[in-house]
Amino acid sequence: MKKQILIIALLLGGFTLPTYAQVEVGVNLHMQPVWGPVGYDHAEYYYIPDIDVYYNIPRREYTWNEGGRWITDIMLPERYATYDLYHAYKVVLNEPNPWFHHDRYHRQYIGFRGRHDQEIIRDSRDSRYYMNPGHPEHRTYMHDHRDQPRDHGRDWEIHRDNQRQDEHREIRRDDRQDNRRDEHRDNKRDEHRDDRKDRGDRH
Repeated sequence: MKKQILIIALLLGGFTLPTYAQVEVGVNLHMQPVWGPVGYDHAEYYYIPDIDVYYNIPRREYTWNEGGRWITDIMLPERYATYDLYHAYKVVLNEPNPWFHHDRYHRQYIGFRGRHDQEIIRDSRDSRYYMNPGHPEHRTYMHDHRDQPRDHGRDWEIHRDNQRQDEHREIRRDDRQDNRRDEHRDNKRDEHRDDRKDRGDRH
């Protein structure tokens, strides 16, 4: 009888443990941006109906349609450079390359355009979001869990990659501003040259 009970216990343990491990591995709260919506332990993509843009959470990249072609970049297109992601409505999608089904998602979520009632991770007081490095209470989380074993190497890789992408964004943003200034200066120079030419023709 004891042997039967032991066998049953082992079988039950064998069936339940992998499920628990799978759930833990799938959690990526620490990778989701603080402007992302609460309520999702795992999220791969956001679809933003306001601007018809997809955001790849692990890679921190945006994808949008430009003249019939899908463009992917670490920054939003220039026309959305001032778009407020914190107040935008985001739809969580967990499938690869969701823009392949863009017509379906566009029709399904077009009614969410202009909605700004979604709670975001940054503003959540749920302690499970404190593990996110961008959350205001992340220091509290680190202090409370200082004695627990952690994968410091993996944490450092995530921090390093995020820092590199942030630096790349700043460089790209500065380059865009420099290009706009150069373009403005060239236009002014051309206008000045044309004015002098017109005055010379009149004389």
